[in-house]
Amino acid sequence: MENFKSIKIEDSLKHSLSKMNFIKPTPIQGMAIPVALKGKDILGTAQTGTGKTLAFSIPLINKLILDKNAFALVMCPTRELASQVMEAIKSIISDKINIRTALLIGGESMQKQLRQLGNRSRIIVGTPGRINDHLKRKSLNLSATKYLVLDETDRMLDMGFTPQIEMVLKFVPKTHQTLLFSATLPQNILRISERYLNSPERISTGATSIPIAKIKQETLQVFKENKYDELIDQFLARKGSILVFVKTKRSADKMVKRLKEEGHSADAIHGDLRQSKRDRVINSFRKGFKRILIATDVAARGLDIPLIQHVINYDLPQVPEDYVHRIGRTARAGLEGSALTFLTSDDRSMWNSINKLINPNFKLVQSGFRRNSKNKKNGDRPYNKKRKFRKKKNLHFEDKKKSLVNVRHDRVGRIEERKDFIFKRKKKFFKNKNTKQLGFTNNPKYFGKKISEDTPLDNGKKRFNFKGKKKFKSRNNRPKQFIFKKYSKKKR
Repeated sequence: MENFKSIKIEDSLKHSLSKMNFIKPTPIQGMAIPVALKGKDILGTAQTGTGKTLAFSIPLINKLILDKNAFALVMCPTRELASQVMEAIKSIISDKINIRTALLIGGESMQKQLRQLGNRSRIIVGTPGRINDHLKRKSLNLSATKYLVLDETDRMLDMGFTPQIEMVLKFVPKTHQTLLFSATLPQNILRISERYLNSPERISTGATSIPIAKIKQETLQVFKENKYDELIDQFLARKGSILVFVKTKRSADKMVKRLKEEGHSADAIHGDLRQSKRDRVINSFRKGFKRILIATDVAARGLDIPLIQHVINYDLPQVPEDYVHRIGRTARAGLEGSALTFLTSDDRSMWNSINKLINPNFKLVQSGFRRNSKNKKNGDRPYNKKRKFRKKKNLHFEDKKKSLVNVRHDRVGRIEERKDFIFKRKKKFFKNKNTKQLGFTNNPKYFGKKISEDTPLDNGKKRFNFKGKKKFKSRNNRPKQFIFKKYSKKKR
């Protein structure tokens, strides 16, 4: 397929494509669109930013033009990606086509979505969670769905949407066409494709784990305490819009607050923001009102902003595959871009995993990181007294020998003095074993009393025998030795 004019689609759709200046298709579009127009299921994988949205949108709209009673459902992992897909579909739909749409995502008014569904919207784009909400309310009917698209399926499974996806598929009729697109192809996606896809056509363009060739990748080894200062230096050294990825929502908010206090044009996007706030942030960044966008991995996939010229990985991602999607936010649609990654000593294992993913011939290189093995030198290990002593300047051999002899003599003299001292103290302390050690008492009659020889001794202790003692049957017969005055007083 050389151009869009050679595709067998409706004239109204060709007109809208030419109006949008879509002339030459990308590789994934050239391979997927003819297969989808035949009505076959597709299992497609392609690098991010290669035009997968248009690859399933053109056959989708063409099918709905031909079949006036058919419905189409598109599921996306995030609100941003769903909104972006909806914008792409609306841009193709002209006034002549006249197909209504509904966007079902979280964070937006439920009443607005109910109105859209009430107007018989035939193209439904949404996230699995909100689609399930409408199915439970019975406000969404999928019995006429003939076209199902699962976009960024690997991301949806990573986010734990597997139960929601399976629940939605129960409401979709068995006779439908399914298009499953993903950036990667793990085992769980293969299992889903075997279960829900009917003899799918396998379409793949290039290695999914290798970044786009036009992205200039760089690394910068820094200390943790110097990361922020290095980031500011990069802001000053680079021109154009910059997307910075951090690990947590809290760190994104803290960084934006600090950047604004220092006079930088920055904003943050993460999962805790409302949908209206997210849209405002993305639009301001897309239009160039904000130069710096601090984001978590919520923006790593599907965020299509052509103005992004630089991507900085302030923190490494939790999953190696997310690195490819992060840097794929730049160099979109054939443009060039750069990606810079900050590396600290704690990032060694994750960086090795990333390199194994993007480069099959990668070999572990330990340079630039701290070494943990005991047999290798390490100047940055914790303080060690023995090693510190070895690093001291060596004395002359004769002087060293004399000093050691003097130290030895001094030590011997000290030990002998210590021995004498200990012996004298121990001589006073130790006593004859036959002598009985007197106990401590405050009885004045006890002093001066001689110990009888008949008293049996057992290691200096007296044995007591209670056999001859008188036993009392009750407490009343026991002789009273004293009386509490408190209780002896008679009542008056």
